[in-house]
Amino acid sequence: MVLPLLLVIPLLGLSNQMFGIFKEESYICLNLIIQTLIIVFTMAIAIQSWLVFSHLLSNQTLYIGNLFFIIALLELVSMVTAQNPMAETQYMEMFLHIVMRLCLSIGFLFIILKQKKRLTMNYRIYTYGSSLLFVLVTLFIVYLSSKYSLLEEQLVYKADAIVHLLSAVLQGATIVILSKYIKQLPKRVMWLISAAIYLIISDIFFIIIKDWESIWGFSALIYQFFAFYFFLKAIYYTTVEKPYQQLLKIKQDLEQSQQELLFQAYHDDITQLPNEHLLLKTLKEDLNANNHQKAIIAIEIDRLAAIRSSIGISYSNKMMKLVAERIQAILPPHYFATKLREGQFIIYVNHVKTCEELLQFCLNLKSAMQKPLQVQLFSLNGNLNIGIALHEEDCSDEEFLMHAQLAMREASQIPQRFLFYKPYMSNGIADRILIEQELHKALANEEFYLDFQPQVNLKTGKIESVEALVRWRHPTRGFVSPELFIPIAEESGLIIPLGKWILETACSQAKTWEEQGLPPMKVAVNLSLGQLFQQDLVQMVQEILQRTNLEPKYLQLEITESMTMNIDQMTQLLHELKALGIQIAVDDFGTGYSSLSYLKDFPIDCLKIDRTFVRNIQHNPNDEALVSMILSMAKHLRLKVVAEGIEEVEQLAFLIDGDCDYIQGYLFSKPISAEQISNNFKDLHNRASDILTKLKYKEDYII
Repeated sequence: MVLPLLLVIPLLGLSNQMFGIFKEESYICLNLIIQTLIIVFTMAIAIQSWLVFSHLLSNQTLYIGNLFFIIALLELVSMVTAQNPMAETQYMEMFLHIVMRLCLSIGFLFIILKQKKRLTMNYRIYTYGSSLLFVLVTLFIVYLSSKYSLLEEQLVYKADAIVHLLSAVLQGATIVILSKYIKQLPKRVMWLISAAIYLIISDIFFIIIKDWESIWGFSALIYQFFAFYFFLKAIYYTTVEKPYQQLLKIKQDLEQSQQELLFQAYHDDITQLPNEHLLLKTLKEDLNANNHQKAIIAIEIDRLAAIRSSIGISYSNKMMKLVAERIQAILPPHYFATKLREGQFIIYVNHVKTCEELLQFCLNLKSAMQKPLQVQLFSLNGNLNIGIALHEEDCSDEEFLMHAQLAMREASQIPQRFLFYKPYMSNGIADRILIEQELHKALANEEFYLDFQPQVNLKTGKIESVEALVRWRHPTRGFVSPELFIPIAEESGLIIPLGKWILETACSQAKTWEEQGLPPMKVAVNLSLGQLFQQDLVQMVQEILQRTNLEPKYLQLEITESMTMNIDQMTQLLHELKALGIQIAVDDFGTGYSSLSYLKDFPIDCLKIDRTFVRNIQHNPNDEALVSMILSMAKHLRLKVVAEGIEEVEQLAFLIDGDCDYIQGYLFSKPISAEQISNNFKDLHNRASDILTKLKYKEDYII
């Protein structure tokens, strides 16, 4: 925009010297060349608009094409007539110049002000035909005017000057209008404003020149030529370059979207690690590619299901991301880490030099996970179970992966927490599936039964409550440990009907003891995580109490501390259960991942100290301090405390000194059947009294 103004300076000061460089004939040739280029440019704009209109169907594109089609034809006629030095032809050339300038300035302003809209293809032929007709009519009028000298020559020159002045004013108005859109369409508007500025300078030169075959006439044509060049640039940018750039951007966005979709298809959303699809694809392509020893390392977070149900999905996802970051931080270059949907990490090693290499990696990983994982306010232990499988001949990719997962599950049962796969582990998974199938039949076949472990009130020395514990007597397997079948029941969903049976059987037995003349005893029943998500849990408890005719105060439901993470849901549920008149206890207190804030939000009556704290209470100062803290805290919160796992008199003495409320453990009685409690209640009571008497702790106290 500044360049045309700078070029005017030498013309003003050195016009005579510059004019002398060429002869008059040279300027005639130069003018002819410039006119030819102007015709080329204007016709190029007209043709380009004709071609792109079929794609854009824009009225502005069509009108611009028609405008420059008219100018191109008139400029062509003007150039031809200029070759004849007759007076008539000079008159025609001047008249055509006036028409072209009017068409350009008025048409350009009209197109800018015209509201943009879409047209049909029929308009293209119609408008271009009208433009051709306008040119023919104009030429006919100009011919008649020059033939019969309708206007005097001086009037034509004056009209030419007025038209150029009017054109300069209209171009100025055009610049003002265009400047309003410079932020929306900066590149296009700058080209058009530049063209308008060049046309204004050209108009000024045409006004002041007296001889067209001079430096000023030549300069006027030069500026007009550049104006049309900038018009062409603007049209080209609008109709070709910009749409092409948009197509390129669409193509790039499409390619990027395809890459993102491909990435999402083969990567985990949370950790951004490759997922099982990419893992299986890699295994299929790579397992038989060479003779190198290959291995898979399967990794899972210990008790992940409990952690996830406790802290919620969003926090557990953050935990998984932190674990993934720690794995990647120590991952050797040739190890391929992936993340499965089940929350497991799988590391594929395509070239194992020695087994010690794998063991060292597992040790490094365990060392990296020693520091707790900080997830918002939660400080979580990232204990890992690790299974390692070496590839064997005739082993498919899915079997290879399953071997590592089996070793990982077996590793959760040993202190080291990592194991190599052995063939016997495959038998274990088959046995687990078989147990799940047999669990379905066990309820119908009445293979389950309940044992009850008495709880002694240390204030009265009486047995006032019992804890119900489920047992499974399999017809062929014999006694099946709860530690084996309870997790399977929870995973398969069978814990719901089993939990209902336990609750109803325990309530019914408590009522039976009352009818047999035993003192009323409270029965404690554990709730599983799956039962807490039952929509009809409160209604089910209420119906069982009504069917068994047991007073609600003699039922205590026990939840584990890890179930208390979802405070909003648990608060409402526990208040609804509490409204029935039952009691709520927190089992395994101190072993979960929860904060203590739930103690003030939940309607809790009792805390149960886990046996892991009591076991070494007389040998471990830390356990002693923790138990003392729990007892003191419960006392201030007005909560009862039950200590589990009491096996030695020294443990009992410490708890008595700490003002514990209830005791449960082998020191008084192991879990026994309902019949044994009915038949031996006095003996059990006397045994408890004897133990407490020996400690000289017998008070006449009633809770």
